[in-house]
Amino acid sequence: MSRWNNTNVPDFILMGLTDSGEIRVVLFMLFLLIYLITVLGNVGMILLICLDHQLHTPMYFFLTQLSFLDLSYSTVITPKTLENLLTSTKNISFMGCFAQMYFFVFLGAAECFLLSSMAYDRYVAICRPLHYSVIMSTRLCCALLFGSYLIGFMDSSVNLLFMSRLHFCDSNVIHHFFCDTPPVLSLSCTDIYDTQIMIFIFAGCTLMVSLITISVSYVSILYTILKINSTSGKQKAFSTCASHLLGVTIFYGTMIFTYLKPNKSYSLGKDQVSSVLYTIVIPMLNPLIYSLRNKEVKNALIRIIQKREGSRQLK
Repeated sequence: MSRWNNTNVPDFILMGLTDSGEIRVVLFMLFLLIYLITVLGNVGMILLICLDHQLHTPMYFFLTQLSFLDLSYSTVITPKTLENLLTSTKNISFMGCFAQMYFFVFLGAAECFLLSSMAYDRYVAICRPLHYSVIMSTRLCCALLFGSYLIGFMDSSVNLLFMSRLHFCDSNVIHHFFCDTPPVLSLSCTDIYDTQIMIFIFAGCTLMVSLITISVSYVSILYTILKINSTSGKQKAFSTCASHLLGVTIFYGTMIFTYLKPNKSYSLGKDQVSSVLYTIVIPMLNPLIYSLRNKEVKNALIRIIQKREGSRQLK
């Protein structure tokens, strides 16, 4: 049996989502549209927050970073997917595959803890409003952001370290549309038990710690909201975290469905659908969720437009 090690594998082949040429064209058009909306939505959100001084608050500081992560997350996966949908050759180099996997894990883990930081920000805003400006200082916001990226770096580095020690033989065909860890692991001809355990420990800890932080924050928020006497007060308090809660539910729901389940329940079709959701669709949805359901963002957009119209009239 021929055997490759991790230094001489020329490339992998990404099987993609379908073999049908007609369906691939439809998917290409759909994914291209989604990607363009993702780029415009996230870049627009970043520019809007940067241009409007009334949005220079901790909540929108984290939202800027979320838009940056979503944009990067989608860019790591979508362009290569679009290329494979159009061409007959679906090769990806060994280094390209591992680079895609590295940044995918890095950005995904960082987003988990960024969402946790946003949940903590909403907890302080609703449960401790009088101390909000003191607690959510610039120093703490930067520390939370740095911690999110640091954990992402650690997770992706551990993932890459253990994956790079594997040997691959016989098949180089990845039954997926991008280089995700489970399908690449399945190609190894060496024992992957230790690698699976370490990756599961780090990924599981990242997911569970961030989920626990979010859950505790929202339980405290719910308890505080229930103590508010007026209906309008309850609605106002809930509206400040509704967008974040919706984004968290979609993101973690698809992640848990895909990864935290027994191997026997693996289904290529279902897993690919859920992978499309959190790699391609969710980065598009987040700016829509945080803008369409947010009056402050809408008002900021109106202010920017009015300023531009006013400056034109002066000229």
